[in-house]
Amino acid sequence: MTNPLCDVLNLKYPIIQAPMAGVSTPELAAAVSNSGALGSISVGSATTQQAREMIAHTQALTTAPFNVNVFCHPPARRNPTKEQAWINQFSEMFHSFGNPAPTGLAEIYATFCHNTAMLQVLLDTRPAVVSFHFGLPEPEAIQALKAAGCLTLASATSPNEAQYIAAAGVDFIIAQGFEAGGHRGTFLDVATDTQLSTAELLPLLQEATSLPIICAGGIMNGADIARVMKQGATGVQMGTAFILCPESAANADWREALSKATPGDTCMTSAISGRPARSLNNAFCQATRTVLPEDIPDYPVAYSLGKALAAAAQSAGIKGFSAQWAGTGAPYARQESAARLVEILAREWQRATAGIEPHL
Repeated sequence: MTNPLCDVLNLKYPIIQAPMAGVSTPELAAAVSNSGALGSISVGSATTQQAREMIAHTQALTTAPFNVNVFCHPPARRNPTKEQAWINQFSEMFHSFGNPAPTGLAEIYATFCHNTAMLQVLLDTRPAVVSFHFGLPEPEAIQALKAAGCLTLASATSPNEAQYIAAAGVDFIIAQGFEAGGHRGTFLDVATDTQLSTAELLPLLQEATSLPIICAGGIMNGADIARVMKQGATGVQMGTAFILCPESAANADWREALSKATPGDTCMTSAISGRPARSLNNAFCQATRTVLPEDIPDYPVAYSLGKALAAAAQSAGIKGFSAQWAGTGAPYARQESAARLVEILAREWQRATAGIEPHL
């Protein structure tokens, strides 16, 4: 059987390790790519110099294709009154951690949209794959990347978004189900997110567009891979499954919380960053459960407070205030090296496809 993703990139397996900003590392991406799948790094939270160094580091560790992900979020709408009210809401918490609250918030991540400097980094380094999250950049950027030989991917959470991506000339669509960990990629209908599961989203996107579709969300083992591939997916993107790999940058608190996760231990929150994202239901999520969405500053301005609060908590030895993104499959994350995990997933997928029951 031919597979469009494997054929165009000469992959052994149509498995993508998700480009989790702050978690994926050159070591993780290279280990996955060297094992025959597609490793990923994210430069969405990086400066141009950091991005150039990350890509060069990854290229030094592998000659296989890998993916570089960028964030295409709209610029934040700054509202000083709302931002000060947000700071005030957390002042007592900061002081309980022995730190003063910040005096102001910042737009900590630059969007890739109209970012000529970051585009030039990608055109100079020419990674095999570039993927877009939170929407798409301007048409000229997509055309330039494709002319440079980069395969392009973009996340969709609805049929409307899939059609928008297809019309822009992107090569593959990532169908991000509501189960997926981390930030929702919703960009056309953020206020009316229909929260479609991966199983619901895949057939709708197949009907909406002829582009090959990669499924993301709730995919943790080979049986999950076999299920969506049987339904017509071209490949899978898996993030939570790789967080416990030693090559990831997840900190000890995150690893401990993920390794203890039980079914239902994740929630969707906008309070950490200003955009909806699925996280382990940690202390930060519980403390902000009643926060009204309209009171939260825009992404990534709210994230600057979230990161400051996490640092203050960590300095006080308090756990559970950092962003601990994870999908609904969190209880099934495994502590394996990246190469070993790819090997296990491939074997499980092959057995499931052949109808062989897994070993108990």
